[in-house]
Amino acid sequence: MTPAGDRLARAEEILGYVFNDRTLLDRALTHPSYATEHRKQSYERLEFLGDSILGFVVAEELFNRYPTAPEGELTKRKIAAVSGMNLANVSESLGLAELVLLGRGESASGGRSRRSLAENIVESLIAAVYLDGGMEQARALALRLIADVLDAGLYGAPAEDPKSILQEYTQGSLGKLPSYRVTGSVGEPHNRTFMVEVHVGEQFLGSGSGRSKKEAEKAAASAAIRAFGLRSGEE
Repeated sequence: MTPAGDRLARAEEILGYVFNDRTLLDRALTHPSYATEHRKQSYERLEFLGDSILGFVVAEELFNRYPTAPEGELTKRKIAAVSGMNLANVSESLGLAELVLLGRGESASGGRSRRSLAENIVESLIAAVYLDGGMEQARALALRLIADVLDAGLYGAPAEDPKSILQEYTQGSLGKLPSYRVTGSVGEPHNRTFMVEVHVGEQFLGSGSGRSKKEAEKAAASAAIRAFGLRSGEE
């Protein structure tokens, strides 16, 4: 790993944004396993915020780009644009995972190559820019990062994204969006497994586990898809 200053400077160069508070950038590039070992804050809270910011920015952009499109079409375009697959592709193309601080165990087990890490980093960096420079800077970054996806006009959920498939199905058939609940976790910080359930309202749809919360959510979504008799591209 490059020295801290070089690592953060490289991140700023990739993002096209210079931070006023570099501690936000450092946190956005700190995996929970490293944070636990060194008693630092990880990117998890930023990832949570960035997910919502990205969703809003994309929804607003699609609303303006397609002024006559009905709600269902806009929803499908948004799902495609913010899918984990697309975010991971963006992150991998920019080499963002190489800048993340990982704990010893996570690094040894191949954590840097996990697509969930690549996806998480995009969201955490968007949130860091938002907190440092405001909404306009975050909007500009988000749209710049996924410009190719938006310009391609993708329509519908990528086949390998079970969360998107489930969301599209429940919204169309039940009129509700699924929600995910972490029910527990086991293992050391560098080798943790999360358990997640997915519900629509109070209706239980399925459960799953994974090395990250997002992986567990995808596993739960896949279980729900099987229960509904649907298919996901992961199967």
